[in-house]
Amino acid sequence: MRIARKILADQTGATGIEYGLIASLIAMAAMSGFNELGNVVDGSYGDTAERYEDIVR
Repeated sequence: MRIARKILADQTGATGIEYGLIASLIAMAAMSGFNELGNVVDGSYGDTAERYEDIVR
């Protein structure tokens, strides 16, 4: 019983786990933002290509 109480009371790895969770949330937010940025840039290049084709023709 004493060992179970010691294991449940031990919080030495809690900070590392919390930092890992925070880092994973930041990484997910960054990936989402980069994905959206890629869509915007792709649309911008598409519009530019269409305008260039219209001018050349």
